[in-house]
Amino acid sequence: QVQLVESGGGLVQAGGSLRLSCVVSGRTFSSYAMGWFRQAPGKEREFVARISWSGAIIYYAESMKGRFTISRDNAKNTVYLQMDSLKPEDTAVYYCAADGINPRGAARTTAADFGSWGQGTQVTVSS
Repeated sequence: QVQLVESGGGLVQAGGSLRLSCVVSGRTFSSYAMGWFRQAPGKEREFVARISWSGAIIYYAESMKGRFTISRDNAKNTVYLQMDSLKPEDTAVYYCAADGINPRGAARTTAADFGSWGQGTQVTVSS
């Protein structure tokens, strides 16, 4: 079983930046594609970004392109989400997730495609 622990959330003003981290333990990190999702109050969980096991193939939700950057460091068992130019509508709990079924380049971007999840970290963007 794989464990995921997110960190780096907090309160930031609109236009600011945050970097989220997710440390993975329990299994070989490079066996997984990794993703970030978010969920705002009263809304469904929303795909943010996905990165393949090698880091070579990346997908973003359309609204995050150009502002968010996903990356990973397989030596540190960590996936990151750099968030720039933050907006109040980015306020949500952000979750990292692991896909051990297809760690390569498939465009698996729904929550059902990821079998393991972290507990989430709160990001609040003030206007």
